[in-house]
Amino acid sequence: MNERYSRQILFREIGREGQERLLTSRVLLVGCGALGASHAEMLARAGVGKLRIVDRDFVEFTNLQRQTLFKESDATERLPKAVAAKSRIAEINSEIDVEAIVADVNNSNIESLIRDCDLVIDGTDNFQVRYLVNDACVKNGVTWIYGAAVSSYGTTMTIRPGVTPCLRCIFDEMPDAGSSPTCDTSGVIMPIIATVSATQVAEALKLLVGDIDSLHGSLMQFDVWANDRQRIKLGPPNTDCKCCGLRQFEFLDAEMGEFSAVLCGRNAVQIAPPRPTELDLEQLATRLRSVSEVKQNEYLVRFFSGENEVTVFADGRAIIKGTDDVTVARSLYAKFIGN
Repeated sequence: MNERYSRQILFREIGREGQERLLTSRVLLVGCGALGASHAEMLARAGVGKLRIVDRDFVEFTNLQRQTLFKESDATERLPKAVAAKSRIAEINSEIDVEAIVADVNNSNIESLIRDCDLVIDGTDNFQVRYLVNDACVKNGVTWIYGAAVSSYGTTMTIRPGVTPCLRCIFDEMPDAGSSPTCDTSGVIMPIIATVSATQVAEALKLLVGDIDSLHGSLMQFDVWANDRQRIKLGPPNTDCKCCGLRQFEFLDAEMGEFSAVLCGRNAVQIAPPRPTELDLEQLATRLRSVSEVKQNEYLVRFFSGENEVTVFADGRAIIKGTDDVTVARSLYAKFIGN
């Protein structure tokens, strides 16, 4: 084992045996925005041997204030975040095996994504995906670490199926639209990202080296501006919980349909097709050049329709910027990409 990890090995709670366990571990990162990018960098530097990074989005200049893996050139080239993360991690630690997946996490792929992973870490920006991850992890007995941050506030909880409460034990129903602050309405500062991510990654390292007794066992809440920190101790799982108690996986079993979502802080809407798709981006770009100037790389095609910027990915998803109206976004999708 090279000297790269020597200081970490000196930390007795990890040691040489723990480091060897990290090097053979596989972790799924769901989302590679602010939290996910921070998770990925810390895990790569710690020597977690295999990282599977899944993200649906591409790098923009507004990301650079808080998404630590990305560079200005990534934003200029509109690289998918998962791809940019893999490239940067190769410069940080070339020993790490990174699988970059440019995709939207949904009920058709989540179980295959968590398969053969030791741990799942939340880096998403919406509760729909979190409840889906919760269903899949509880169903398959995979530990996952929930985390969220907005403004100067953040929260995290480690979920061990059958041992701790799951997400639905604590938050039985998904919050109503508009009931919670978002980065679009309240902004977000880097210190809360670092705080929540550090707590999540510390828990991940404890789990991967087998130091279960050191887990914090609580719902942790932070406000770095108000200098506030709280720990709500967790009890056993709720036997009446729809997910882990009654094993009703409502989000996992939901009928698939066209999925649309307003993206946090972007004045943009994502539209995703109802079934897995593989677009011929070159063919699409050729077709679109008759109506608009088109820019493309191997991962996406980008063009304008009036004031709306449309970015189309190979899996059939599109992000329509310049509107938060789902109806407008769907209309543009149908007009230029089809049904």
